Amino acid sequence: MRNRKALLVIDMQKGSFTAFTPRHDTDGVVQRINLVAKAFRTNSLPVFFIQHDGTTAGNFVPHTTEWELLDDLKVEAGDILISKYANDVFYRSDLQSQLEQCSVDELIISGCATDFCVEATIQSALSKDYKVTVIEDGHTTGERPHLNAVQVIEHYNWVWRNLIPTKGNVNVMPHQVILNELSTTIK
Repeated sequence: MRNRKALLVIDMQKGSFTAFTPRHDTDGVVQRINLVAKAFRTNSLPVFFIQHDGTTAGNFVPHTTEWELLDDLKVEAGDILISKYANDVFYRSDLQSQLEQCSVDELIISGCATDFCVEATIQSALSKDYKVTVIEDGHTTGERPHLNAVQVIEHYNWVWRNLIPTKGNVNVMPHQVILNELSTTIK
């Protein structure tokens, strides 16, 4: 397997960003994801947009407004769309085979919700020996009963930095560091 990165943008769907489910710093997170995605495309690296398909639960049904990606996300024709059916993006989806086709061994992860789908995907990716980089300021969540959204985000950034490494490892970096690294990548 070649050393190749891919960007995963998890569940940035309209149904997760409503008046009833406000998310921390939505506009900022979308802007940072767009910047990183643009840098990936410039370096001919794949960008994956993950969309939850909750048909079996009666929500996030494909081709409904709730299922659609946020309008401000910049999605281009060459980007890869993946449907997911559980918190873990790898569970019964096409992600693994698509990553193999693209010769990917490192995942840059962003999206919603920090404490659900982002967390589950990171844990699953590590068990599959991917190198993982979390965009520190590129994931979001909402208020929880015992923690506010900022505390949840800070907590998970801390957890991911302190995981016992597998064959892959986890890094947590601000989007600007990732952009700087991509700008020095030799094509």
